[in-house]
Amino acid sequence: MSGVQLTLGVRLRDDARWANFHGSRNAVAAGMVRTACGDPAHPLVVLCGDEDTGKSHLLQAACHEYEQRGQSAACFSLTEVEALGPGALAGVEVMDLVALDDVHRVLGRPEWEEALFHLYNRTRDLGHQVMLALDNTPSRQAFVLADLRSRFQEGLLVQLGTYRDDDRITILQLRAEQRGLVLSDDVAVFILRRSSRGLGALLSILDQLDENSLQAQRRLTIPFVKSVMGW
Repeated sequence: MSGVQLTLGVRLRDDARWANFHGSRNAVAAGMVRTACGDPAHPLVVLCGDEDTGKSHLLQAACHEYEQRGQSAACFSLTEVEALGPGALAGVEVMDLVALDDVHRVLGRPEWEEALFHLYNRTRDLGHQVMLALDNTPSRQAFVLADLRSRFQEGLLVQLGTYRDDDRITILQLRAEQRGLVLSDDVAVFILRRSSRGLGALLSILDQLDENSLQAQRRLTIPFVKSVMGW
């Protein structure tokens, strides 16, 4: 694969691993993805769910798993490469795992669907694996290429559900603990009520609090959170 294509891949987050995927809501789904990693019985794994259900995290965790085994893996966000056209993914089938995020962004467009169809076939012929993320199940997507719909529907379907608030609080607290921060229930609930409930937004807030917490002796209080966030 060319150096240009390598630069198109998503840089894996170090914290996007199995051990950091918290919350009971999607624990079974995460287990399914982990079990399917490298399994020749599952050349295609399809992750489906709304935004902020952990699809991107699981794709990256699978890439980390492959790399730990000494195999190659690359994750591509079709949101980020969409403007470059389907040729941006040419040759990526050489990777042992090809992880494709936000695939729904290009469905319904013939040139992209044809490229995805041939990419999957080439990857499978090499004995490699494809994992992809959609915002809904293949049966609810607007395909123009019937053969691609058929391929996607043959894959192992992993459905992720929207997190409940108690899961969001658990995830926030465990992520804080990993950073050496103390986040009590009342402070976590305060953050949840004042911010967007999306996990991405919550973890971004945690980043800001972490950066400003040295003077707070690593314990997060409601007054401290108010001052940092301007609430």
